[in-house]
Amino acid sequence: MSELTALPPIAHFREVVIDLPALTHNVRTMRERVRDAALLVVVKANGYGHGMVDSARAALAGGADWLGVADITEALELRDAGITAPVLAWLHAPRETFAMAIARDIALGVSTRDQLERIAEVGSGRIHLKLDTGLSRNGFAPADWAEVFTRAAELEAAGRLVVEGIFSHVSNTHEDEDAAAATEFDRALELARSAGLAPELIHLSASLTALTMPALNYSMVRVGLAAYGLSPIDGRDPSEFGLRPVMTVRSQVAAVRRVPAGVGVSYDYTYRPTTETTLALVPVGYGEGVPRAGSNRAPVQVAGISSTVAGRVAMDQIVVDMGDAAVAVGDEVVLFGDPARGVPSGAQWAAACETNVYEIVTRMGGRLTRVVVE
Repeated sequence: MSELTALPPIAHFREVVIDLPALTHNVRTMRERVRDAALLVVVKANGYGHGMVDSARAALAGGADWLGVADITEALELRDAGITAPVLAWLHAPRETFAMAIARDIALGVSTRDQLERIAEVGSGRIHLKLDTGLSRNGFAPADWAEVFTRAAELEAAGRLVVEGIFSHVSNTHEDEDAAAATEFDRALELARSAGLAPELIHLSASLTALTMPALNYSMVRVGLAAYGLSPIDGRDPSEFGLRPVMTVRSQVAAVRRVPAGVGVSYDYTYRPTTETTLALVPVGYGEGVPRAGSNRAPVQVAGISSTVAGRVAMDQIVVDMGDAAVAVGDEVVLFGDPARGVPSGAQWAAACETNVYEIVTRMGGRLTRVVVE
C-alpha cells in the first residue's frame, strides 16, 4: 500500500477533492492483478463523478490500455482533450450515424442489427459485439447470436468493419450467477468462432469479478469502481485489495448555535435533541448531490469529531448535533473520503442511504468546488 497523498488544507465553502495519485495507484494495482489481460478503465459519467478527462489521464499513467465510456459524446470529449488511447463506447442514440465516431477512431459496442448495418454503411469501423448473458438489458439475445455472428463475419470479410471484440456483463448477484453467465458467454464464443470470427478482445469481467473470479478475465478486463478506490463488494474495505478512495467531499462549519432539549431541527422536525446541545450548520445539501436519504443517519466528521446528520438534508445545508464539543465557524467538515484518514467512507454513506457507493460518488457536484490533487 502506497503512502496517502497529502491533501491541501480546505480553501472553499464546500469542495470535492480528487486525489489523482490515488487513482493512478489503484489502476496500477489492478493492472498487476489482471496480469496478461488488457485493462480497460471505465471513465463514463464524468469518471464516476471524479472528472472524466483527469481520471482518464491518471488511469493511463497507471497502465490502462483502454478507456471505456457509455456514449459517443463522452468519447469525443476524450478525443477533444487530446487523449489518443483506445476508447470504447457502447450505448448509442437511436438513428446514430457513427460517422464521427469512426473518423475519430472510437471503437463501438454494437447491441442491435440496426447499429451493425449503420456502422457497415460508414465503413472501416471497429466494433465489439455486445451479448446479453443474463442482465436483460442491451446486447444481442441468445436466440440471435448465430445469425448476428454470421452477418458480422460477412461484413468483416467484405471490408466494411472489423470485429475487434465480443463482450458481455455479469450481474454481481452471486458467484454462481456470474459463473452461469460465463458459461453462456463461452457458448457464444464457440458460435462466433464457428461463424468465422476471431476477435482479439474478449471481455466479461468488471471490478467485482476481477477481484474475486480471475478465471473470467479472458483477454480484457473492464475496471470501473475499483479504479476510484471503492470496493464493489459490500462489507469489504477497499484497502483489503490495496485500493485507496480517490474522492473526498468536505466543507466548513457556517454557523454554530446552542439549543435546548426538544427543539425541532431542520424541516419536518424529524430530529429533536434529548439534551441541551450544540448544532453545527454545514452548507451542503441535495443541491450538491448529498442524498436526502442520509437524513438523521449519514456519518459526518466535524473538526475531527464523528457525528451524524441531524434532521432532514435540505437543498443547501445539513445540521450536525455536536453535543458539548467545542466547534467554531470555519472548522473543517468531511462527509466522506478515505477511511485511512480517519474520516467516514463513501460505503458508510451508501449504507446509511440504502444505496450503493456508485450512486454516492457519481451524484456529487452542484456547487461543490472541484479541487484536483495532481
